Amino acid sequence: MAAGAGVLWRARELVDRSARQSPARLALGVFAAVIALITVLLEAPWATAHGESAPFIDALFTATSATTVTGLVVVPTGEYWSTWGLVVILVAIKIGGLGVMTLASLLGMAVSRRIGLTQRLLVSSETKVTRLGEVGSLVRTVIVTSTILEVAIAIVLLPRFHMYDEDWGTAAWHAIFYGVSSFNNAGFVPTPEGLSPFVSDWWVLLPIIVGVFIGSLGFPVILNVARSLREPRRWSLHAKLTITTSLGLVVAGSVLVAAFEWTNGGTFKDLDPSGTALASLFAGVMPRSGGFSTVDVGQMHESTWLLMDALMFVGGGSASTAGGIKVTTLAVMLLAIVAEARGDRDVEAYGRRIPRDALQVAIAVSLISATFVLVSSLLLLAMTGERLDTILFEVISAFATCGLSTGITPELPDGAKYVLTILMFIGRTGTMTLAAALALRNRRRVIRLPEERPIIG
Repeated sequence: MAAGAGVLWRARELVDRSARQSPARLALGVFAAVIALITVLLEAPWATAHGESAPFIDALFTATSATTVTGLVVVPTGEYWSTWGLVVILVAIKIGGLGVMTLASLLGMAVSRRIGLTQRLLVSSETKVTRLGEVGSLVRTVIVTSTILEVAIAIVLLPRFHMYDEDWGTAAWHAIFYGVSSFNNAGFVPTPEGLSPFVSDWWVLLPIIVGVFIGSLGFPVILNVARSLREPRRWSLHAKLTITTSLGLVVAGSVLVAAFEWTNGGTFKDLDPSGTALASLFAGVMPRSGGFSTVDVGQMHESTWLLMDALMFVGGGSASTAGGIKVTTLAVMLLAIVAEARGDRDVEAYGRRIPRDALQVAIAVSLISATFVLVSSLLLLAMTGERLDTILFEVISAFATCGLSTGITPELPDGAKYVLTILMFIGRTGTMTLAAALALRNRRRVIRLPEERPIIG
């Protein structure tokens, strides 16, 4: 007993010291440790359907894709992995959906049985909560809320899967898997054929669409709206920007996908009007970071790929299960452009003034993200003989933790798979979190230099 208490005390000291010295590094370390553990589990012979150990790169890629809730795969999920392997993947999705900072804070709670100030700051930075006193209850609320929504989706899907000649046990397993995978924007499917048999089935696809969309909004938005559901005026600026921008992107994306693919024989041409409307809506929501597909993405037109590149790069809401630069980042930059065009001094929205440092962070996130995409695309082009449009699609899908694919990922050489693995990790942990983790020191300058305005444009 004394030895166990000593181990817990030393572990608590290690976590607290790491949190004080570099909270971001602690979070990244915890996330990397989870990926390493999932990789080891997926390498076990019992994790594969054929009973042999998976190659390291396949296990690592799948573990990273599941933990970062991406959905890109190098082996067919429903065929290659056993039921136990799928359970490991599902657990990784659930853990990854909680978020980097929240996960690190949960470790601190497990070790010290309390949330200290540093752990509260960790969760606050992930969930965008400003009152530290709420963080302890927020962590529990996030877990409970996400689980309730996942179960709700599963309950809706269960009878429909049973109608497709599945026994109740199989239907329940598929419903739970899709419930967790959709809310966490993971994009993993437990069956070889995926969702293509349900391309025109509103009963199956609509709950998945709703789950992906709600999950992409982020916990701050979900909780804020839930507390003031009947009083939209009391919603925070962040919630309003996230919801309006997300809805705008979904509508625009769905309409444009329908326009581009309406006559495409490989995707929408053979669908009836109701099926086309559903497939278009589905394709408009999935680039939020959902990653599911009901038609062959590789058969889509290049114009649709480019549209999805843009939608995936933007992604979903901050502190959500989605990736990308986040919709609020796009909203702040668009509002800044409008303010500049009008000659306004301040950037304003919904009766509030957005501080200048928010715009600076938005620009930094966008440029850093674009740089990662550019460098990764150049590396993959050098490693493979694939075209730029397909490489760019896979790279953005990996960075934005989306999971949509043109189908080239399984055929990539191991070096290219390692690049995508690193990109998924960076995309999930966040460019700003990574920058903070790698920063050696923070500079606070007392003396400010004289101001001089350069010529822009």
